[in-house]
Amino acid sequence: MDYLRTLGSAAVSSLVQKSGLNLPFSLGSKLAQVEGYYTIYDATKRDDGSLVSVFEYDFSDSKKNSKPFAQNALRKLRTTRHPDVLKFMDAVESDTSIYIMTERVRSLSSVLPQYSSKSAQEREDWLLWGLHRISVALTFLNDQCLSTHGKICPCSIFLSPSGEWKLGGFELLSNPKDEGALLYTMGGLLPGSAAWASPEVKKSGWSTLKEADPACADAYALGLLLHAVFNPTHPPPPTAEPPHSPPAPTSRGAIPSSVFPSFKKLLNPNPKGRLSVKAFLEIGMAETGFFVNNRLVKVCSGLDNFALANEAEKNMLLKTLKESASSFPPEFASYRVLPSLISALEFGGASAATILPLVLHFGANTPPEDYPKVILAPIIKLYASPDRGTRMALLEHLPEYIDKLDKKAVSDKIFPHLQLGFSDTVAIIREATVKSIILFAPKLSDRIINNDLLRLLAKSQTDPEPSIRTNTCILIGRLGPTLGYNTKRKVLVPAFSRALKDPFVHARVAGLMAFMASIDCFETPELASKVIPNMAFTLVDDEKLVRDQAFKALEIFVKKLEEHASHMPETAVLNIDSPGGPSPAPATLVNSAAGAASSLAGWAITNLGKKVNVSLLVFSYNPYFMMATSELLAPISSAAGKELERPVSAPDASSLSSHIGELSRPSFATPMNSSQTIPNSQSASKTKAMQLGANKVPMSASLSALADQLEDEAAASASVEGNPWGSDDLIDVNADEGDWSAFETAPTQQKVQTPSLAQTSSYNHAISQWSSSSLGLSAPNTRPTQHSSETNRIPIIQRAVSPIPRPYSSQSSRPTSPPQETGWENSGDWETTDSKHSAVASPGGTAAVPVTLSKEDKALEMARRKEERKQRIAMLKEQKKTAGKT
Repeated sequence: MDYLRTLGSAAVSSLVQKSGLNLPFSLGSKLAQVEGYYTIYDATKRDDGSLVSVFEYDFSDSKKNSKPFAQNALRKLRTTRHPDVLKFMDAVESDTSIYIMTERVRSLSSVLPQYSSKSAQEREDWLLWGLHRISVALTFLNDQCLSTHGKICPCSIFLSPSGEWKLGGFELLSNPKDEGALLYTMGGLLPGSAAWASPEVKKSGWSTLKEADPACADAYALGLLLHAVFNPTHPPPPTAEPPHSPPAPTSRGAIPSSVFPSFKKLLNPNPKGRLSVKAFLEIGMAETGFFVNNRLVKVCSGLDNFALANEAEKNMLLKTLKESASSFPPEFASYRVLPSLISALEFGGASAATILPLVLHFGANTPPEDYPKVILAPIIKLYASPDRGTRMALLEHLPEYIDKLDKKAVSDKIFPHLQLGFSDTVAIIREATVKSIILFAPKLSDRIINNDLLRLLAKSQTDPEPSIRTNTCILIGRLGPTLGYNTKRKVLVPAFSRALKDPFVHARVAGLMAFMASIDCFETPELASKVIPNMAFTLVDDEKLVRDQAFKALEIFVKKLEEHASHMPETAVLNIDSPGGPSPAPATLVNSAAGAASSLAGWAITNLGKKVNVSLLVFSYNPYFMMATSELLAPISSAAGKELERPVSAPDASSLSSHIGELSRPSFATPMNSSQTIPNSQSASKTKAMQLGANKVPMSASLSALADQLEDEAAASASVEGNPWGSDDLIDVNADEGDWSAFETAPTQQKVQTPSLAQTSSYNHAISQWSSSSLGLSAPNTRPTQHSSETNRIPIIQRAVSPIPRPYSSQSSRPTSPPQETGWENSGDWETTDSKHSAVASPGGTAAVPVTLSKEDKALEMARRKEERKQRIAMLKEQKKTAGKT
């Protein structure tokens, strides 16, 4: 059927265009044909595409008599302007037709059946509201225009999109003073005019109205209309026919009891005793009238005068709207109430916090195609408002309209004003702004999220309000997956780490939860290198709530790391020596601190031993290498060696052994070398010692010098073993005249002795035998080799010693014992192992066999060295004083 209507309207438009008429509208579907003399079409205005209605009056050959009525309707509608009168927009006239374009309307006759399913109260409110609008329009025509409508019936009343009743049907509208007024001469020619004619018209004709009150005929027709809309299935009241008896109470039907007395007065057969439309309106608008208590009437009246009402009246109206919103007709709420509220919201008619919820509620029934224009456009403008109440209301009700906003509007029109809320002086606005970002984030561009927004959130993390700092951390955690790859790596860990250091407990908890929520944002190695190190300190937080959350977070991180590590290769070390080289020894897991310390010590000593063995094999060609090697091995096998591994100012490591556990360590027997001096070499050594690169010697000589230096450091450390923290034996750094004289002259270059080939061979043989017996290494099968002249010229550098002659103790000339082979089972506890090994070199260059000192000998040696050091310091001071006098 709609297809046929559309086809018919298209045919009409085609015919009109062929006739040469330029229509300002495009005809749509045909709604109804009223009594055969006009047809209503839905149409679209060409200028702006707005929806309109078109009344077509066709007065072709068979309908020539309707032309005067169409012309009168056009003339009166064009010149009559009233809110309750059908709004005229444009018209097109031709010889055979007239097209009148008005606002989009529907006929009351087509809408009445739809309200039959409504409740009695809703239907009564709606009908009384409509009759009130028609009464206002008729009062305007009768009193202000001094005219008679002459055609008050359901087909002359139309409904706008807002559901408001509009008065139309001006075919008979006439003023007695007008020339050629149709009502008084041609009123009876209009089809159906007898149905609404008053008793005096039926008795004396339409011409009698010219001398009567302009309102009397319309008042009688209004009574008939009231009966028709409340009782559409009932026959006309008995007063419509002679003898025009008054309506009986039994014929009231659905007419409200408060209206029925006035209804009977409207149908009075006597024009002089008949109630006028104006009087009917006044009765209804009285304090207890049937119009004034109607909620739709009160709402419309309040909306019309909203800008002029005081605050109490505005609040009362808004309260009524809120309470009755669900019972309003959909079209009334969407097109009558909503525009008025939006206007009040946009122009500051009332508090936005009160109006905005109503706007969103009434706008829910707005068609999707109209929602952006009707609802969103004014809301977007409100974001530029400086009023804090308006901004707060917009953010509080954001979930109700955020889905309907498009990305362009949010990024270009809303965010520039929204970001001002981050720096607002009111904390509630700042907090609401932070909370709203999670809803705006899907609508924001990547540039805004990764740049502008993160800078604002970084500032919010330092907000004085703890709740804002907490919510900011939560927001960053929820935004994490949407950030760019590089932004995640730069921002997330610092942001969450800052929250973990917050003095507010819940902010720290939020930081941990943010780490957990964004675990997928981190590369797995980053969990071990960045995440866990930055959150580990919360495991011992003062608050149990934080500690519990920290352990849960750590459990999640470790579980993911374990899963990742299970797919990693066992080792990344490549065997570059040979394809069939030894593979790393399998590691064993320990479950206690003592076991871990034992395993750690064993692993370190074993590997050091291997390194020493390799060094012996590499440098076996050097005849003097035995001295350096023996001294390098000495720290592993003696208590003095332990002292070499610690600063001089630190306490003795042996005093801490009780905290490590009962662990045994190996001791290796090494040759002992006593310190010897070369008197003729001090001057040259001091001269070269102050020059960079002056002593460029082979590696073997460097190792020998290193061994001597380590021996001196061990001796110095041993001299203060009794009181490692004391200062009684240290040089007085404040006595400048006696402390720095030894450093004013550089030592002279020491003469280098070149060993003979025989000496070299004998030392190689000794090294191979010592290494096999002491370290358990089998001597490699090597064939004799010829030593070149360069080998025989390997220089040996001895360290420069103090020019003060050193007194020798009896211990330095004691006979030595042969090397003893010891192992982990013979070495005993770290606390009782006090054997000291040192390398002893004779002036002739021969190596002495090692000796093991007893505990008493060691004490005497330490006392001797301490006394020797005091003598050297005293002699240095004396020399400086003598030099100063001369």
